Amino acid sequence: MKNIFLTLFVLLNFQSFSFELKSINPNDIDTLDNSKFVNFDNLGGVIYEDEVDYLIIDFDRNIGHKVIIDDSLCIQSSDGLIVLSELGLGDHMVALKIEGKKSLKKKKFKYNKSAPFISNDGVVFGLLLLILVIIFKTSDNTSFKRFYKVVPALLLCYFIPAILNSLNIISSDESSLYFVASRYLLPASLVLLTLSIDLDAIKKLGSKALIMFFAATFGIVIGGPIALYVVSLFAPEVLDGGLWKGLSTVAGSWIGGGANQTAMKEIYGASDKLFSAMIIVDVFVANVFMSVLLFGVGHNKGLNKFFKADDSAIENLKTKMEDFQASIAKVATFKSLIYMLGTAFFVVGLAHFLADYIGPFFADWLGLLKETSPNIAGLLSSLGSGFFWLIVFATIFGVILSFTKARQFEGVGASKVGSIFLYILVATIGMKMNIGELIRDWGVFKYLITIGLIWIM
Repeated sequence: MKNIFLTLFVLLNFQSFSFELKSINPNDIDTLDNSKFVNFDNLGGVIYEDEVDYLIIDFDRNIGHKVIIDDSLCIQSSDGLIVLSELGLGDHMVALKIEGKKSLKKKKFKYNKSAPFISNDGVVFGLLLLILVIIFKTSDNTSFKRFYKVVPALLLCYFIPAILNSLNIISSDESSLYFVASRYLLPASLVLLTLSIDLDAIKKLGSKALIMFFAATFGIVIGGPIALYVVSLFAPEVLDGGLWKGLSTVAGSWIGGGANQTAMKEIYGASDKLFSAMIIVDVFVANVFMSVLLFGVGHNKGLNKFFKADDSAIENLKTKMEDFQASIAKVATFKSLIYMLGTAFFVVGLAHFLADYIGPFFADWLGLLKETSPNIAGLLSSLGSGFFWLIVFATIFGVILSFTKARQFEGVGASKVGSIFLYILVATIGMKMNIGELIRDWGVFKYLITIGLIWIM
């Protein structure tokens, strides 16, 4: 019968979202006030509570198929229509289970209170850059010297956009700025930041320096799982869900900086909410560790004598890099900047071109591998991500260019422009942070800080 719908209320887990499946005759759909009709294949984006009371999803009459809404199994109506009402604020997932197929067809959307005050990306972009100007202008002001000793400038680059997002002045859900920054500015910054790498000089540091570098990297790789296991002994809930996805972004940051942190978020699919918490963990723990390092710098000679360490090779490399930058430094001209940016973004375009072919190839291969060896497929899942290959190729091409005359672009500010791109990315990441959600999840957040402190040790 056309008017048969299941009516049920489902209380969701930790997110405390709810929804209602509404029983209604399809002929009466037009009588619903503030309704939005959408085909399942086009479902996504943001829907606002003050504009939509009823969400009508059309599954193209896929009779007999099962529908899963926020992990709750529902039986689809005979007309292929479902009417949702009283949606809880936040992220929702609708999945279609087609008979005879193992995989689910998933669509995600967000249900927010109301549209942000500023939704024009041009205005938002100008506002974010103004925030960066104010932060770095005040960081050079002696009046704010004590403030910035306690609160790092980098943290403000995240938090001020986060405050604007939390107050619904701006919203990443309505903006494409993060996508542009992560897909175009991030790989361009990787190219520009790797142009001046001197691999020959790094080799000359000797085996001890290289062993130290790889030992530190290995420590970060194994330290995360160890710290997670230790905390799970008295807080087993940290093993639930995808917390490890967020911790992978911290590992990326500590090994390769903010660019790698964003890459890990995209590759492993950490949610915006989880990533927001990880940013705070990263900045807080890293700055605690930084205070230890700064203490060590003040006692450099004494520590070297005690450990019988010789850091002359590192000092020589620092001097060499300073001399190199001084020798190629010149006033940036219009043509030199065009050459530099043209080279960087051509490389980014080439990386996109290759990633568009290699990513889907590995995704199909992993799909076949998953049927026979699901564990191995899980370990290699990042190979199926186009973003993973975008970052890999951008980095490889940047290193290759460091062996050519493109190294000279450092003289007109390649690394400085790359850093600017990176800080724009940081500001757009901040837009995705909701401080209210972090406060509500303080119980989990305090365990994350504990994991971070154990990890850094």
